[in-house]
Amino acid sequence: MDIIRTRRSIRRYTAEPVAPELVATMLEAAMAAPSAGNEQPWEFIVITERPVLEALHQAHPHSSMLLEAPVAIAVCGDTTREKHPGMWVEDCSAATENILLEAESLGLGAVWLGVYPHEERVINISRVLGLPPSVIPLSLVAVGHPAEHKPPSERFDAARVHHNRW
Repeated sequence: MDIIRTRRSIRRYTAEPVAPELVATMLEAAMAAPSAGNEQPWEFIVITERPVLEALHQAHPHSSMLLEAPVAIAVCGDTTREKHPGMWVEDCSAATENILLEAESLGLGAVWLGVYPHEERVINISRVLGLPPSVIPLSLVAVGHPAEHKPPSERFDAARVHHNRW
């Protein structure tokens, strides 16, 4: 629970690179996510090349942190793997959250940049990453060693909890 409560969206990073083994650990966590019908429709693209990160920044209107982040992970859904149409979104969302939680547990900072369902973002990011038509980018996760620290955020609101009916 501590990781869940202390995880925050980190948008500022130091210049220190993220070790490949830490990226691998985050990807292992991503692939441990639940998946409808166990379809596991996810594909991941690890981006470390500065020109590609800069191109992604140009393709996404809210991505200035990509200019500092040493790595980004694109979480994509392969629609050819669908057993249950449309569930790739939930599966890849769970994988994205697992990346964020694992980054926190590793002492890294990360932030989820939403791509899907914004058509322009999907088109532009697909173009930058050279995705085939059956693979749809759901999110980008910028990752790095944090250059900012945020206190835990208490978001629990009992007024939003309903029992049995509205």
